Amino acid sequence: MFTNPVPKHHLKFYALVLIGMIAVIASALAFQHIGGYQPCKLCLGQREPWYVGIPIAFLAIVSLVLNWSPVATRGLMAVAGLVMLYSLVLAVHHAGVEWAWWEGPNDCGAVSGGLANNTNDLLKQLEESVGPSCTEATLRVLGLSFAGWNALASIAIATLSLFVAFRKS
Repeated sequence: MFTNPVPKHHLKFYALVLIGMIAVIASALAFQHIGGYQPCKLCLGQREPWYVGIPIAFLAIVSLVLNWSPVATRGLMAVAGLVMLYSLVLAVHHAGVEWAWWEGPNDCGAVSGGLANNTNDLLKQLEESVGPSCTEATLRVLGLSFAGWNALASIAIATLSLFVAFRKS
């Protein structure tokens, strides 16, 4: 199946996968750096598949445009889809932690107290501090937390990636 040539009109689907991935991670970074929503340990972990998936999807596009082997082109897009399925697993796990369906990591909790007054105390505080709680959603939109929206985005992009990877025409 992977040996079938990849039609050039698939480029729009490949580009949609890449643009979708970039949009998701850009949104997460915007919520953090512009909106002030600090990510917890599980949130940061959920970003990693996106950071891995973006260059893979980009390489799939390069492979398609440069007429590399269909095995390489389709294989790269399939790998991007599998990475997004992994993202889905991480997102569902985090959403389950937020809904108290299962426990999250023990080292995930809110920082207490203010900033230290001197450099030594500040360095010690930074070493000992932990990020925001993984068990409390900082924002819910239409009933879904960031983890819930990540799950929806992950399944959508995984489905599209795998669909175009295995599509014949």
